Amino acid sequence: MLGAAASGIGSAAASAVGTSVGDEVYKYGKELFHDVSRRVDNDLENNYERLIEHAEKLYARRDDILAQAKTKQAHSKGKFEIGMVVEKLPERVIIIHGPKIEDKPFLHSTIEEILGHLQDKNVKRIGLWGMAGIGKTTIMQNLNNNEVIVKMFDIVIWVTVSKDWSLEKLQHTIADRLKLNMEGITDRNEIAQQIRRELKSRRCLLLLDEVWEVLDLPLIGMYDNEKDSKVVLATRHRHVCYDMETDEEINVQRLSEASALQMFKVKVGRNVNLPGIEPIAKLVVNECAGLPLLIDKVASIFRRKDNFHLWNDGLRSLRRWPSIKIQGINELIDYLKFCYEDLDDEVKKVCFLYGAMYPEECEIYVDYLLECWRAEGFIHDANEFRDARGKGHSILDELINVSLLEKSAKMNHVRMNKVLRNMALNISSQSYNFKILVKPCEGLQEAPNERNRDLRVIPESFFGCMQNLRVLDLHGTGITSLPSSISCLKCLRALYLNSCICLMELCYLEGLKYLEVLDIRDTKINHFPIQIGHLIQLKCLRMSLSNFGIVEFRQNVFSSLSLLEELQIDVDPNNRSWEATVKAITKEVATLKHLTSLSICFPTVDCLQSFISASPLWKDFRFTFQFSVGYHDSTRYQILDFFEYQIRNCLKFANGEGVDPIISDVLLETDAFELIGHKGASRLSDFGIESINKMRGCLIEGCDEIETIVHCNSEGRSALECLEKMYINNVPKLESIWEGPIHAGSLARLTTLTLRRCLKLKKIFSNGMIEQLFKLEHLSIEECPEIEEIITESENNGLKPDALPRLKMVVLSDLPKVKSIWTDDSLKWPSLESIKISMCQMLTRLPFNSENAISLRCIEANQSWWSALVWQDDAIEKRLRSIWLPSSS
Repeated sequence: MLGAAASGIGSAAASAVGTSVGDEVYKYGKELFHDVSRRVDNDLENNYERLIEHAEKLYARRDDILAQAKTKQAHSKGKFEIGMVVEKLPERVIIIHGPKIEDKPFLHSTIEEILGHLQDKNVKRIGLWGMAGIGKTTIMQNLNNNEVIVKMFDIVIWVTVSKDWSLEKLQHTIADRLKLNMEGITDRNEIAQQIRRELKSRRCLLLLDEVWEVLDLPLIGMYDNEKDSKVVLATRHRHVCYDMETDEEINVQRLSEASALQMFKVKVGRNVNLPGIEPIAKLVVNECAGLPLLIDKVASIFRRKDNFHLWNDGLRSLRRWPSIKIQGINELIDYLKFCYEDLDDEVKKVCFLYGAMYPEECEIYVDYLLECWRAEGFIHDANEFRDARGKGHSILDELINVSLLEKSAKMNHVRMNKVLRNMALNISSQSYNFKILVKPCEGLQEAPNERNRDLRVIPESFFGCMQNLRVLDLHGTGITSLPSSISCLKCLRALYLNSCICLMELCYLEGLKYLEVLDIRDTKINHFPIQIGHLIQLKCLRMSLSNFGIVEFRQNVFSSLSLLEELQIDVDPNNRSWEATVKAITKEVATLKHLTSLSICFPTVDCLQSFISASPLWKDFRFTFQFSVGYHDSTRYQILDFFEYQIRNCLKFANGEGVDPIISDVLLETDAFELIGHKGASRLSDFGIESINKMRGCLIEGCDEIETIVHCNSEGRSALECLEKMYINNVPKLESIWEGPIHAGSLARLTTLTLRRCLKLKKIFSNGMIEQLFKLEHLSIEECPEIEEIITESENNGLKPDALPRLKMVVLSDLPKVKSIWTDDSLKWPSLESIKISMCQMLTRLPFNSENAISLRCIEANQSWWSALVWQDDAIEKRLRSIWLPSSS
């Protein structure tokens, strides 16, 4: 009844738009209705009868209101009276003026990615994060103004949160956008309820820009509703995304060189085309480190320069910044410096400044960086090396979170961009407590070689006055020996001699009583360095055995290293002279009480058995290992290249035979497994379903007798529950991936499946398999000549339209018999973004129509294949032609 009364009054007032009486009545009715709502919330039971009476009286006046409104409208002849207030419904979107995406095409892919997530019903919150000046606000502004967004949502609400935000400010900003009358309401819970009621029946997109801290959205009044409302937030801090429980996080990356140059040229205009300017322009853009905000400011400066001399002088000034002031740029450095000053302790600050010691845009190996932090004394509250690494990872994660360091595309590497490095050098130069001997490559015609092979001799007395040196990195130099003065380095904690390919002897180490890290991999040392036994504080040792033999090995060297925690021993796969040495070393290593990490190659399964039987530590959940068993032409673990995070425990079993119980035992603790050149097993599951259930990655290569991967019986349990990546290459007898029933939970985490050179393979997805692959994102099938259907119809009758909901990319190459991906266009393919097809001549139809595959952005294939495609109608062909990318293959 109350809702009907309110609706009636609203209809009456709406009919009287343009009249004073109508608006006064509307205003009076709205205020009264808000009053009624508040009273209902406060004491519903006591006031129910009186509220109903009020509502009935208002509804009874409906005809009078309409009559008065029409009369007044006739007298005023449609003209508005001066001073009259007309309250309108809130606009669906308020356009924000800012840079257009057309002017910044490099941001287009990010916006497309966000639009794809917004169309996913399972995604409610999206987090956009990255350093200051990277383009987050521009992306958010273009989302706000996007035509697709306007069609998707009933209302788009933009809020700039800023550093000095408060709950009340946010609530009033949202309430004002919704045109809610909050006059006299101060209780934030009541305001939250008003916002919640207003948005309950609307599909809302909330855009939160410049979020500095975690926001409690329900406390503001923003709840998930049945209308599928969404939130997109932009922040400098990655942890804000995590703490606000975003479903998807997007790290906004710096621009590529090409995109940065294109943006700069557009902003500068015609002057960039002057004679001799382009080479200078490239150098100017290089100084901007791919930051859109900095490129924009620098381009504004160079836009005014109209000859070669001015451009050359501008470049010289830019290279001297921040030692000299440049208008507009120093504001940016202050902006970035705030992130540094906002770090909550001095240890994080000094760890950040330490990163400036490395060359510009250098990719810094994470483990090495953390070892240096510990060696320098920055991490001083962790006695064990493992604990220090953990503490170091926490600091590193915080620096990445606030965008002071960034992850490299190279696994387990980070880097510091040029602008932040300059800022760090500027800060450290003004500090009395932190001095580093680093200078940019000022005046150099070319960058110096990171590995100085020309350094062959170090003067004998060179280290005599460096008693406080804590880290000495000589890796990659051409030295043949160490000077005697190295024994003076009483405080040295870390010594790196790896890749010193001319180093033939290791002397004068006895004096390094506090040395904790020693790396002597890939040298020409051809005898076992017994001096290592004197390094009683050693916690991490990395070495190569390629040139050693059993004669050179001395007993009790490793057993004397009682504090050793991490040991890595590399071998030459083409030289078997190390076999006897490893067997001798294994016995001593197994007795170490503090060992937490071991990377080693066991020549035989028996040698592995010897270590496993004698070591009490290897099954400890904190223990990490990389075990290679048998001989193979590479000691690399290829499967690790598929992962975006570090894998703890790896096992490679090469050129073995049969199913040995010790392999199954180690597999129980293994995260990534490589089975190479194996004989005597027809299935991976022969090693035991339970044994293979923990693995996250699996590579099977050159195994001539493997016929299927898993064979389950009706009473069996689920298999490969944790598997994320599977790579199968050159398995000529493979006929299927799965045989028998597939139990719930099997393959539930699989995201990547790659099949290559499987000559007998005909069916990929057995009956019931696809239903388990709801996380599969990447599918690649290459050089499998017998496959006729990617999804076999006979094995997948009744396949639901929402199958493979997360599949993003499909690669089909050299499949001469394949005729279909799926029998028709009934599947939705909701997440599919790209498909690459080559040498599939029989494939003449695609499983797409005008409504499915809404996220598809690219079909890469050659002209002849595209021309031979058969279409249901012209509309589909037209739609897909717009995203077709011709390829040469």
